[in-house]
Amino acid sequence: MLIKDKFHLSYCTNIHPGEDWKQTWENLEAALPKIKQQVSPEQPFGVGLRLSNVASLELQQGNRLQEFKDWLDRNNLYVFTMNGFPYGNFHNERVKDRVHAPDWTTDERLTYTQRLFDQLAFLLPQGLEGGISTSPISYKFWHSGSEATDKAFKQGATNLAEVALQLVGIEARTGKYLHLDIEPEPDGMLENSKEVLQFYDAYLLPIGASILMEKLGCSKAKAKELLLRYLTICYDVCHFSLAYEEPKDTIGKFREAGIKVGKIQVSSALKILFNEGDREAIWQSLDRFNEPTYLHQVTQKKGDQVITFRDLPELLANKEDYNELRAHFHVPIFIEQYESLFSTQDQILKVLELLKEDAFSNHLEIETYTWDVLPKELKLELTASIVREINWLKNKL
Repeated sequence: MLIKDKFHLSYCTNIHPGEDWKQTWENLEAALPKIKQQVSPEQPFGVGLRLSNVASLELQQGNRLQEFKDWLDRNNLYVFTMNGFPYGNFHNERVKDRVHAPDWTTDERLTYTQRLFDQLAFLLPQGLEGGISTSPISYKFWHSGSEATDKAFKQGATNLAEVALQLVGIEARTGKYLHLDIEPEPDGMLENSKEVLQFYDAYLLPIGASILMEKLGCSKAKAKELLLRYLTICYDVCHFSLAYEEPKDTIGKFREAGIKVGKIQVSSALKILFNEGDREAIWQSLDRFNEPTYLHQVTQKKGDQVITFRDLPELLANKEDYNELRAHFHVPIFIEQYESLFSTQDQILKVLELLKEDAFSNHLEIETYTWDVLPKELKLELTASIVREINWLKNKL
């Protein structure tokens, strides 16, 4: 939905299981009109669409894509952003680090993303911009040593440049501006603003510029301008909170480097403050979020350094003395405190305040995908939970 005539707001449909198109379609058909009726009964309601590789392939078959667009139009719905990060199944089985697979060193990731952009270009209404969020190149522990890391970054930059070429062509043919939103996250090869800036400077711009100059016959300056136009950042609030970054500082760094924020994923992490309560009660509360489906990295700030535990069980096995920790578990954005734990909701509020001064992105997508694995007290009826999150964010905007 459109807020203040500038922000397109929705939630990410990765909340709903959807390994194939049939399951995806059934869940969308059941959920979207019901949610729209409650949060945007008179106005068009935007959709943050998630398609697995299989669902995307099956959507291409026959007349399904046109039929889906017709259904969206009849229900006053529109797709403006997509989540192209998880390639395979995202529910009811162990995901963990496989959420990055296949990564940006592979043809499979490139082909999947290019197909999603063709589909988004077809679904996106004329006059709107569209974006797709994606993996931050790869999972860093899959590439051991500087040589392997360098190779992964080079291949990732090469494949990303191919997407930029595709998006140049789509805009030339259709007039629709689409961007790929790279999403830093803990233990990704890009997990904070410093690593993003280094990747653009050392890999993406020089490698990408050479490719665009050769393919388009343009100058180096024009090639870099195109790369910065089409290859942007997904600012996931939870993820940057885990890096202990302040939104104003991070956005300022990106702007200085010419890097745009294509999408803001509105999400909240767990914040563990050991000086705010009984330590044993805090550990007991945190243990209730230890589940086997997703990676839940935990970060600690020591001086200027951020130390990362790869997953929650690693932290719970030791239970050492800490002052503050932050855990990569997307909790409902309307929750400030749960039992003895807090959330990084304050970071969402800072982003929203910054948007009032500086509309650095006009795509806002709520991404609380963990409803299935939350402690039972937080597992409310799904539609009601989604509506509550959307209304909370609308009110804060």
